[in-house]
Order: sequence, then C-alpha cells, then structure tokens
Amino acid sequence: MLFPFRPDVPILLRPDFVKGDMTGDNTGNVAASRIASPALPAIFSRYKRWVEQELACAVPGTPGFELHTVLRYHLGWVDRHGTPAAEPVSQGKALRPTLCLFACEALGGDPSRAGPAAAALELIHNFSLLHDDIQDRDLERRHQATAWSVWGEPKALVAGNAMQCLGDLAMLSTTRYGVAAETALSVSHRLTESYLEMIEGQCLDLDFESRTAITTQDYLHMIACKTGALIRCSLEAGAALGADDPAAAAAFARFGVYLGRVFQVRDDYLGIWGDQGTTGKAVGNDIRRRKKSFPVVYGLEHAADLARRRMLDIYKQEQLSEADVAEVLEVLEESGAPQTSQQLTLENAGRALQELSAMTLPPWARAEAEQLVDFLARREF
Repeated sequence: MLFPFRPDVPILLRPDFVKGDMTGDNTGNVAASRIASPALPAIFSRYKRWVEQELACAVPGTPGFELHTVLRYHLGWVDRHGTPAAEPVSQGKALRPTLCLFACEALGGDPSRAGPAAAALELIHNFSLLHDDIQDRDLERRHQATAWSVWGEPKALVAGNAMQCLGDLAMLSTTRYGVAAETALSVSHRLTESYLEMIEGQCLDLDFESRTAITTQDYLHMIACKTGALIRCSLEAGAALGADDPAAAAAFARFGVYLGRVFQVRDDYLGIWGDQGTTGKAVGNDIRRRKKSFPVVYGLEHAADLARRRMLDIYKQEQLSEADVAEVLEVLEESGAPQTSQQLTLENAGRALQELSAMTLPPWARAEAEQLVDFLARREF
C-alpha cells in the first residue's frame, strides 16, 4: 500500500530538529538554508557484524568463477582479479539491512532471526545498483570503477540478475534460525512485491527523462516506488520476524514510507548542492546528468515562464556546458527549490516521528530511531 503525500496533515517537528535557518534569505541563497550535518548514528555500527556475516554466507566465492568475482567486486570485497581487498571498499551505510535488524530487536526479537532477511534486502538493493549503473552510464560507484565498465554490459547485467536470485534465496533461508516456514514465505512475498515496486519506480524515473510535464505528485509516487518500497519493506520484514504483531509491522511500514521520502529528497538536494569535499561530486552533478530530481521538478513547476522554457531547452541537449549548469542552478535558486527541498525533507521527517511516537518501543529503540531520522534529514553524505 502506498501512502500519498497529504499537505493538509499538520507537521509536529521536535523543537531541536532544525539547526540553522531553514527559510533562507528569500534570495535563493543556498548557504543560508544549509542544515548542519550530524554524525553517523550508532544504529549503523550496532548491526554491522550481523550484516557482514550474513552477506558472507549468502554470496558464493568460487575461485576462478568470473560471475562470483563480479558479485564480490561490486560488494567491495575483492579487486577485479578476485584478490581480496586489503581494505574493503565502503559499501555505504547498509541502511536497509540495518532497518530490518533494528525493527526486529525493537519488538523484542532476536536480531539474528532477521539476519538472512537483512542480507536479502542488501542484495536486492545491490542488484538494482548493478542495473542502474548500466542504465545511467555511471563509470564509478563507491570510489571504484562500476562492474559494467570493467566487464561490459552483458556480464554486469547477468551479475545483477544473479544478485537478485541470491537475495531471494537468502530471504527464504530465515527458516534455519527457527523462523516458521509460513512466516518465511510471507516475508519473502513482501520482499518480492517491494522490489517489483522498486522496478516500477526505476521505469518511471527513466520515463521522466523524456518528459517535461512532471508534477510533484508524479515525483513522490516515483520515489515511493523506486526508493521507498525497499526501505518500507526492510522495517516491515524486521517487525514481522521480531514479533507476531501485524499492527506493529504496519506501523513500522508507515514509518518507513516517510523515511524513504526523507532519504530520497535529501539525496536529491545533495546531488545538486552537496559539498564536493564531502560527497565527492561536483556542485550541480545531477544537473549535468539531466536528472529530473525533486529540485528540478519543483523548478520546472514554479519558475517564471521564460526561465522555465530556457531550462527545458537546456535539458533537451545531449551534453550540458558549465554555463548551462550555472544557468539551471540560478533558475532553481530563484524558484526557491533549495529551501523547498529541505522543507519537504523536514515535513516528512516530522511525519516519520509522528508514526514513531504512536508505537510502543523501549527507550533505547525510540532514541536510536529518532537519531536516525535526524541523521537522514540533515546528512551531508
């Protein structure tokens, strides 16, 4: 079930949630509305060991078998020759498996029961990344060459398919931790439904590249599928494995809907105005790629007519010059896109906190979830 954006729902943010002026100076000055970035919250290190162990169990490492080398390379475990990395490449935050394990433990369950599910979610996420890199023609991910740029598109495509299969198998293997077969099948069914939504979202995102009339509602539906579905499923699956309480699982799913929006809208902001020293990407990077991210969608909806037409002309070009990027940035800032992007992030963070406040959770879980929402809304990486 998708939960549509409701601008009529009041937002109750914690008084200490916003640090700095979120309204800007009414001149489009991005610096005036920048949010101070928090440190990576403890929730990520809390479950790191479980995630690594289950991924190691789920991904084969047959020596000399190239497909397995591609999989392990993409995960940052080996170099392109199959030699184990002295320092494994960062695999990002592992947000989805972390959410799964957290929801399980927060409801009183043993997080090890959700270990295979956590690995499955990370593998499904990575299957999508292998395919996305091909579609987006990205040459680098996580500070190393993308799989398709090393082995070519056909092998990277097959590797993505294999990663999907490994994710499905990992989810079903929850039974080895004493999870009832009926529960394992139910959670597996939820995962499959969620990544079908994810694929739908990716198709919509690709369709947006050739469309000009995209509304905020269109965008929110797209990210609810592409990004939000797997985040929602992570919490729902963890809750189902932690306790036999459908109401709690539904509450965590609603929490996940808003968390997905927070994650993606903030990601879209950083894709244009993120600090290059922190993100490793130049200011305006998503504009160079002509992505229809939230700031661009908002700018096209709210820019003055002449500016909007000029922006559309720029986005029709195969390649954008630095002057084009600067012009689009100016239009976006004049339209208020930076401030609106951050406000939308905070609105959905507030809604996530509202869903959280309605749950019965131990104090440690509530505190860690609040820190996570805070981090995702204000992160700079």
